[in-house]
Amino acid sequence: MALIPSFFGNRRTNVFDPFSLDIFDPFHDFPFSGALSGGQSEVTAIANMRIDWKETPEAHVFKADMPGLKKEEVKVEVEDGRVLQISGERSKEQEEKNDKYHRVERSSGKFLRRFRLPENAKMEQVKASMDNGVLTVTVPKEEVKKPEVKAIDISG
Repeated sequence: MALIPSFFGNRRTNVFDPFSLDIFDPFHDFPFSGALSGGQSEVTAIANMRIDWKETPEAHVFKADMPGLKKEEVKVEVEDGRVLQISGERSKEQEEKNDKYHRVERSSGKFLRRFRLPENAKMEQVKASMDNGVLTVTVPKEEVKKPEVKAIDISG
């Protein structure tokens, strides 16, 4: 397999192995890159947090994959009345002097996501649970009242 030089620095990429392709990081050579999370920019940690938001007839349900995190390391907050905020921090593994990493792909650092919820959300009844590394946040919805229809007699 041929190795070709990357256009974005001195990293090399194997064209035929899709798992070896390096992702271009525009902040790679900036002085602040890695200073906040020990080798990775905070932007990377935030971008790697994936969340699904689905709406059911009864609630808004958020699911986030957070493998390896304990519930004590994650915060779920409601701010400004209608903004749901999910945040936390994944600590970097301690590196031993004799260890030599060949590849580091797991993200570490702080993460933060915010969602502005619609008017029908019952913000005072938000519930969160963590099961097998999946955070589930449930925000119940107000019942939609059907407008009352009153028949009017037509005279004449």
